[in-house]
Amino acid sequence: MAEKIQAIRGMNDILPDESHQWEYLEHTVRTWLADYGYRNIRMPIVEDTRLFVRSIGEATDIVEKEMYTFTDSLNGDSLTLRPEGTASCLRAVAEHNLLYNTTQRLWYTGPMFRHERPQKGRYRQFHQIGVEALGFNGPDVDAELILMTADLWQRLGLAPYLSLQINTLGSSAERAEHRQALIAYLEQHKDALDEDGQRRLYTNPLRVLDSKTPSMQAICDNAPRLIDFLGEASRRHYDDWRAMLQAVGIAYVENPRLVRGLDYYNLSVFEWVTTELGAQGTVCGGGRYDGLIEQLGSKPAPAVGLAMGVERLMLLLQDKGLLPAAPAPDVYLVNQGAGTGCYALTLAQALRAAGLKVIQHCGEASFKSQFKKADASGARVAVVVGDNELANGQVVVKPLRGDGEQVVVERTAMLAAVTALINR
Repeated sequence: MAEKIQAIRGMNDILPDESHQWEYLEHTVRTWLADYGYRNIRMPIVEDTRLFVRSIGEATDIVEKEMYTFTDSLNGDSLTLRPEGTASCLRAVAEHNLLYNTTQRLWYTGPMFRHERPQKGRYRQFHQIGVEALGFNGPDVDAELILMTADLWQRLGLAPYLSLQINTLGSSAERAEHRQALIAYLEQHKDALDEDGQRRLYTNPLRVLDSKTPSMQAICDNAPRLIDFLGEASRRHYDDWRAMLQAVGIAYVENPRLVRGLDYYNLSVFEWVTTELGAQGTVCGGGRYDGLIEQLGSKPAPAVGLAMGVERLMLLLQDKGLLPAAPAPDVYLVNQGAGTGCYALTLAQALRAAGLKVIQHCGEASFKSQFKKADASGARVAVVVGDNELANGQVVVKPLRGDGEQVVVERTAMLAAVTALINR
């Protein structure tokens, strides 16, 4: 026997016993986004590496350590499996001129790839749902995104387990001024910084404030705050955003240390977090990135968006018992004997045409074996065909769940007998 080839570590199969739960989440999300006027966009998994270097930032962990990058053997181009969706989405918008004299509300879902140590709810191939509102100055659309996600948590039953944190990152000029002050402050504590902190000190000092190292918390708490460097326009945007959240009854916590791991954010940033998943507490995050599309070669346009991790959402839904049971067929069609297979095919199609979900047994097997599979399938009713039924144009209708009597009926009466048992 040949050696089995296994999946790559951190790139997991989603098997039929759980894929129906993913389908439930995906269906809920599609309905939710349609209710708010968002339209689906689908981008390639592989992009030009320059897209992510330019948009995410050369000094970020994603670009420095986590991207799956390779050289195209045909033309020598540097290609990358997408590590996130916003850059790809805006590349498509810029390439196809989708913002010409209009705005766009877009969403996408699919796999992303980052080469990092797999852990609970965080894998090398992971899945995201992304939402992008393009061409809107805000802060009303910023507030709408928060209201939207709060609505989704209600629909999924997750509202009691999630809380909102918000912050503002100001403008690029304000961040540059704050950056200088932050570097000067951190240099005074350089010996106390952990390895990541020392590495990021001059390349991405704002991310030092995101450290989870216990010994650094006092240093981070006393660091210069970006909010103190905001100009009038940035402060007004932040104040108006908070006022709108308060007006619609959305509770939030201001977290001045909240930053995002991507360089393109400005002004509003937020995260929906939970304490139910251990260290991996962020379920959804996003913010405003007004300058990104210009970096990708298009005319300047305001933009705000969010992304949620499907694996983490699934973990939380599973933990709270909020996912549906596996769907069961209505009917299992049992057949044995020469010629009964063709007869069973026509019966199954007639039942499906009436809107019923039907599994027909295929292949040779005893009645006992078939009934065992019928019971395991969860079907409410078995329709049974043997030599006698084939010869007489009849079927046996047998209840597999609940009360009811087994009956032998003419083929023309099959649907009525089946639906009578299902609706008991």
